Parts: sequence; C-alpha cells; structure tokens
Amino acid sequence: MLPIIDLDVYKSQPLDSPAVIEECNKAAEALITYGALLLQDRRVSEDDNATFLDLLEDYFSQPISELQKDERPEVGYQVGVTLENTEKPKCAVDEPCLRVIARLEPDQRPLDITAHQPDPKCRFFWRMGDMPPYKTQFPALNTPNVEPQAEGLKDRWAPTMEKWGSAMKSAVEGLAQMAAVGLGLPPGTFTDAGKYGPHLLAPTASDLVKYNKKDTILAGFHTDLNFLTIHGRSRYPGLHIWARNSGRRILVQFPPTGRFLLVQAGKQLEHLSGGLIKAGYHEVVVNEATIATIQRRKTESPDRPLIRISSTFFWHLSSDYDLAPITSLAERSSSKAQESSIEGMEDTVYEPMKVGQQVQSELRHIALMT
Repeated sequence: MLPIIDLDVYKSQPLDSPAVIEECNKAAEALITYGALLLQDRRVSEDDNATFLDLLEDYFSQPISELQKDERPEVGYQVGVTLENTEKPKCAVDEPCLRVIARLEPDQRPLDITAHQPDPKCRFFWRMGDMPPYKTQFPALNTPNVEPQAEGLKDRWAPTMEKWGSAMKSAVEGLAQMAAVGLGLPPGTFTDAGKYGPHLLAPTASDLVKYNKKDTILAGFHTDLNFLTIHGRSRYPGLHIWARNSGRRILVQFPPTGRFLLVQAGKQLEHLSGGLIKAGYHEVVVNEATIATIQRRKTESPDRPLIRISSTFFWHLSSDYDLAPITSLAERSSSKAQESSIEGMEDTVYEPMKVGQQVQSELRHIALMT
C-alpha cells in the first residue's frame, strides 16, 4: 500500500503546527521514495466522480464519426479528443527508459512494449487552467476548450467536467503546497509557478468489448510529462505503478471506503527538483481483476457501456515558466540517486528551458505533435 497523506490536516490547522509539519514531511518523502501517494481529501465527492464516469462512458460510446468532430491534431491534441491508436508509449523506443526496464527483476517488468503499437485508448483533454494575462510563447498549449455538441451530452458536459475537474485541481494544488513545505520551500513555490499552467482534466477511455483479453496493454509503460498527476477511482482495475526505491510493481488499490485520490510525480517535478523526485513509471493493462470486474459490471449494470474510464487530471507548470532545478533540491538528489534501484546510476542533466519547450519535446516523443 502506498503512503496515505491527509490533506484535511493541512487544510484545517495552522501551517506551523506539528501535525501539519509532520504530514508535509511525509508527503515529500512519499514522492521521493515512491514517486506516488494516496491523498485523503474529505471534500471530494464519490457521487461527483460517478457522474463524471457516467458522462465519459456515454461520450466514448458514440460512433467514431461523432468523436472525430472533437479532434484537434493541429494543436497536438491538447484539447478535445484523441482517438485510439494515436498516442505511442515513449518507452517503446526511449533508450534510458528501456534501460530502466532491463534493470527491473524479470517478474517485476511491465508487459513487453518493444513491439507495442500505439495505445488502444482514447483520451479527452479539457483545459482547467486560467488563460495567462500575457502573450504566451506557446499558444498551442493554451487553446480554448472543445465542447461536444451531441444531444444528451452538450448540456451535461461543461458543468460535470468543471465540477469534478475543480475538485481534482484543488486537491492536487493542496498536495503541491504540502510537498513544497516538506521539501523546505515556501508553500506557494510550486502553485505560484503553475498559476497559469495549462492544467488538463484528461480522462482516458478503453473499449473493454474490443480489448478484454488478459495482458492486453491499454497504456504502455511510461511517465507523465506534467508536474503532478491526480486520479480518482476508476471502475475497472489495471493500473500498475513502480516504486522508485524498490523497483517493485504495485497494483494500485484504493482503500475500499473513504475519499482518496492517487497522486503521481511527473517530469516537470523531476526537472524542478533536479531528480530528487523522479517521475513515476506506470502502465494500464487488462489483468485478472479487470476481467472479473467486466463480468460483474455485465451483471450489475447491463445497460452501461463496457468502457474503462480513468479519472485523471494533469497539473502543469505555466508554459512560460523558466524550468530549472531548484538548487537546494538538486544538491540532495545526487545522494538519493545512489539509493535508487530503478534508475541505476544514470546521470541525467536537467537543462534550463521553458516549460512549454519541455512539453513540446515530450509530445513529439509520443507522436502527438510534429
């Protein structure tokens, strides 16, 4: 089980209280050690998550011709829909990532992605950021939203996306402040840097009628390019993550009750911390638990589409922010690298750049931008 961080302690007590300091330290250590954690936030409503999942199941059960109306390839699919077999897992051809896989124990490795085609998943990107009040150097990363126009969806769409997206955004920004405090930084260090980030409510959809065989890869082994990723509960299991400290594969399981969210570190946080915190590797596959859930859903909800929706939110730093390692964190990272079994002794150089440059580079690697 991943460490559980209580956001409510941070929200309800003074910043200098021992309980808050302890919880913030715990949050930072969880990100350093695992690259992931479970966040408890009693403000989050499971009913809102269920409404969101219902909406996205209905959306992705539309004909392809209807979905194609919402594609925006000219902006790197950074708003609207991305259809299946478009996004490629970077690790299939990325040498440093392939070396990470090779260092894992054979029984802890992800499903083989070296011959894997683009992921058989769809995605929808809904911007949840404030437009910058200045002229951005990266307009394609800060594009207005696409709203589906189909009857039965258009009236539900924006209210549902905004309600659930706002809950996820508030939770992850609280965790970002906790992590900053735990790392010895002012609480607003990260949230100020992401004030005008192109944050994305980014559900994925996998058709479990078409893709339901055991060991089918729905999302190949990869890390996320943004700062922090936060997930609500999915109705179907299948998400594996890898702990940085041990290299062990972990099947993500939420506690059976309670208001919990999964948070993972992304590449922007890795860059800003000089590698002290590493972006978390993960994959989504069809496993035995997925198949069992498919059978149960057929019985319990026979009228609902068999589509696995991930309740995912990508929190970004502002596109025009100067991305460079924070000195105090970079100084700590070299000793930590020696303790890590998953990266080995890779000597990564985190060159200064704009966040938008980093995002565009990553998008080219996964075939979403030319």
